[in-house]
Amino acid sequence: MFKPGPIEPMFNAHMTAEEIAATAFLAGYKGATRALYIGDLRIFFEWCSVNGVRPLGAERVHIEFFARYLEEVRGNGAAATFRRLSVLKGFYRIAEADNRIKHSPMTYVRMPRVVWDENAAMGLDRSQLRQLLQTARAKSTTDAALVILMGMLGLRVSEACSVQIEDFTETQSGHRVLRVMGKGGKPATIPLPMPVLRALEECAGERTAGQLLVTNIGTAMERRSAYRRIKSLGKQAGLPAGLHPHTLRHSAITAALDSGATLRDAQIFARHADPRMTVRYDRNRGNLDRHAAHGLAAYLDDDS
Repeated sequence: MFKPGPIEPMFNAHMTAEEIAATAFLAGYKGATRALYIGDLRIFFEWCSVNGVRPLGAERVHIEFFARYLEEVRGNGAAATFRRLSVLKGFYRIAEADNRIKHSPMTYVRMPRVVWDENAAMGLDRSQLRQLLQTARAKSTTDAALVILMGMLGLRVSEACSVQIEDFTETQSGHRVLRVMGKGGKPATIPLPMPVLRALEECAGERTAGQLLVTNIGTAMERRSAYRRIKSLGKQAGLPAGLHPHTLRHSAITAALDSGATLRDAQIFARHADPRMTVRYDRNRGNLDRHAAHGLAAYLDDDS
């Protein structure tokens, strides 16, 4: 039976073939993405161990059984299952390129269908986002900075929690800027409008270094803490249930388009590698207003 060892992105002479293959795959990723992929690989490696399968000897049928395990035993939805299988695609693609396997077992695996609800990607509307900002400002300077980083700059929650005070002390081309390390280890420089800069400076207070967002007891704020704060602030602001940090990023992108930003400028703002992702947000803005249901209802109600 295969016994999985630790999956860590560091090479040593005692690693198994599977661990070396995992390390080779993970070498292309950093930060939260790498941590997520390590977790996904660990789930697969542990499943292989229980079922007596060597990951580098797995066949398509094994992957199909693993997919059913994700759905029926772990209770993963289509999106989570799709992502975990996609990680395996990458793992086996690298293993094949490195001649560790002859053919990837993922080639003909049936991927779950993930349905994208375009109308759900809009996030908060202008009045709701304003209400959340007002509630956060009234609560604390930290809450205000947290909401502003995501709701006005479009940062992801991991990016917001990683902001250091030193990251927004520089000036470039006449603008105070924030430097962040984005998804996939891509650096970004973001100009800070005066209301945003003021909120970040108020949050920093007398501190001149260290993580900007801290908890009430002075420890660095993490993703879970940020999630709880956003959920609590949303409840206090009277917003619909289900608010989470990424909702604010959605809201920021949609609001940027509503404010007159071009698709190209919105893509730069959102830091989308694929412009088609930004187009989704643009199309979503008018979906409900232009929906054929309005015209049909008026047509059927017309007594003339």
